[in-house]
Amino acid sequence: MKNSLQRPWLACLMAGVALGASTAAMAASDRAFVPMGTADAVDIIDLGRQEVISTVTDTINTHGSALTPDGQQLILGSLTPQEAGSEIARPEGVTEDEHAAHHGDASTASMEEASTGLLYVADTATSRIIRTLEVPGPVHHVLVTQDGRHAVSTHPTGGGISVVSLESGQVIASVPTGPNPNYLVQHDKGSILVSNAGNGTISEVDPLHWFVRRNMRVGGSPEHMVLSKDGDRLYVNDNTGGRTLALNLPTGSVAEEYEIGTAPHGIDLSPDGQRLYATSQGDNRIVRISLKDGTRHSAELSPAPYHLAVAPTDGRVLVTSRVEPHLWIVDPDSLEVLQTVELGGIGHQISLEPSGSR
Repeated sequence: MKNSLQRPWLACLMAGVALGASTAAMAASDRAFVPMGTADAVDIIDLGRQEVISTVTDTINTHGSALTPDGQQLILGSLTPQEAGSEIARPEGVTEDEHAAHHGDASTASMEEASTGLLYVADTATSRIIRTLEVPGPVHHVLVTQDGRHAVSTHPTGGGISVVSLESGQVIASVPTGPNPNYLVQHDKGSILVSNAGNGTISEVDPLHWFVRRNMRVGGSPEHMVLSKDGDRLYVNDNTGGRTLALNLPTGSVAEEYEIGTAPHGIDLSPDGQRLYATSQGDNRIVRISLKDGTRHSAELSPAPYHLAVAPTDGRVLVTSRVEPHLWIVDPDSLEVLQTVELGGIGHQISLEPSGSR
């Protein structure tokens, strides 16, 4: 009799444990947002399920992506130039009045401009484009400022960055930084750092008054970057030199160099900041550097490993291919591929959902 009374209670307990584990797994399930260039779409990947769960459409050649701090909106940059003053298409479900309020009167655009560019604002809950904003030139990479107020874009053909107010949708500043500005990150103290691939410099931009505070010479062709956890070092991939440079920000000088391989591209740090990961497109390898002692490990990852991001919750490394519509999920210790996720196109700047944003 005693055992028969315990069984229902035990069953309920086990069911509760299973439900709790399932809920915890769902809550911990992060998402990755991957723009796919000329596929004109953005795939959304559930990293718990390791599969594409949704797609943002109605974009044109999006390469850059960045999430707002609350994770509710995704900013996407188009690398395709648009004719200045051309009408911006109204997204489905947006009224004419709402569209006009976001973009103003297109007829007032300067006809002297040869071309403009586009930023798309997507709702991450619905996977739909809710705003389209005009910026001064094709966009390569994108950053949303830490306060969530501005979207900053690099314009490789324009020699600088633009700043858009996400409240008004208007460009509030254009800042010349150098030839072929490529990537950008923001320091915890506020400064925005821009890599200028055309002249081997890093520009430090004041985000209050929008001017260049200083230019730091690193040489080579600096592209993708990541900041150390303490903010003292900036790790920069030199595309032509096949290396990662560690820039000492207080002094503005290069402190260390790490061998990566031919045409390094993607770069990120482990959640604890002790390991650096980078891709070598030309050598078909993923590389891990121990920042404590400089130890280098690498593994084959083919073909052409491209953009890279590290999941903040468990350290898994996400890598896209430059020639095939793949995203690899890589074990951070063994560097073995855990899962290959099929994309709808070639994946570019990966954005990861902020922890606890849902």
